Amino acid sequence: MTERVALFIDGSNLYNGMRENLRNTRVNLQEFITQLTRERTLVRAYYYNAPLTEDYDTELRDGQHRFFESLRRIPYVTVRLGRLHRRNDGSLVEKGIDVALAVESLSLAYENAYDTALLVSGDGDYVELVEAIKRRGKHVECAMFKSQSAEILFEFTDVFRPLDELDWSKILF
Repeated sequence: MTERVALFIDGSNLYNGMRENLRNTRVNLQEFITQLTRERTLVRAYYYNAPLTEDYDTELRDGQHRFFESLRRIPYVTVRLGRLHRRNDGSLVEKGIDVALAVESLSLAYENAYDTALLVSGDGDYVELVEAIKRRGKHVECAMFKSQSAEILFEFTDVFRPLDELDWSKILF
C-alpha cells in the first residue's frame, strides 16, 4: 500500500518565501505538489490564504483572484480563504488561516484520512499542531525554504524538506 499524503499549504508563508528566495512568485502549483509528494499518493492539497482587501491595487487583487480560481481547477486541491484584518497601527494580519489549517489537518488525522501530513510553512507556531498529529500515529513533514523556517519546527517534524532543493525551473512560470 502506498503512503497517503495530505498537503497543507500556508499560502502567504510560501509566497513570502518564494519572493525572498526566488524573486518570483508565479508558481505552477500542480508541479510544486507533484515534486513534494514524489511517488506517494496525494489524498488532497489544502491551500490557505487571505484575499487582499479593497485598499490594495485592483490589478494585484484581480491577479490573486485569478490565481485562487486556477488552484480550484487543479484536481484534489481545496482552497480555504481567511481574511485580512487591519490593526490599529495600520498593519495587516491574516485571520483564520492558522486555525483553519490546524483544525483541518488534525480532524483529518483523527479520521485516518492520511498517513503523512506535509506542512508547507516555516511558522514555529505550528509545533503544537505537529505534536498533536504525531500523537495520532501520523508522520509529519515540513517543507519550506531554509531561510524562512523556524529552527524549532525542524526539531519536532519527522522530516524537514528544504524547498531550496526542488527543481524550480519546472515550477516557476
